[in-house]
Amino acid sequence: MPKCDVTMYTRRGCCLCDEAKAALEKHGLAVQEIDIDGDSQLRQLYTDCVPVVFIYGRERFRGRIDERLLVRILRGERL
Repeated sequence: MPKCDVTMYTRRGCCLCDEAKAALEKHGLAVQEIDIDGDSQLRQLYTDCVPVVFIYGRERFRGRIDERLLVRILRGERL
């Protein structure tokens, strides 16, 4: 799998965020986490949606990670 730029908007105590991070790391991805509660604009934007995952600068997932779709993204399939 190619090296990948992954950013995940999250918040402390979010079990879906923990699951998403584990799924991403399982595929060898290093995840940059941004806590939305540290920024009022991010909190307003994402409060009910975390985790929000960006891959290669494009929003790909909100909530749960679809691992089949993740694999397709990492393989570079056109989606």
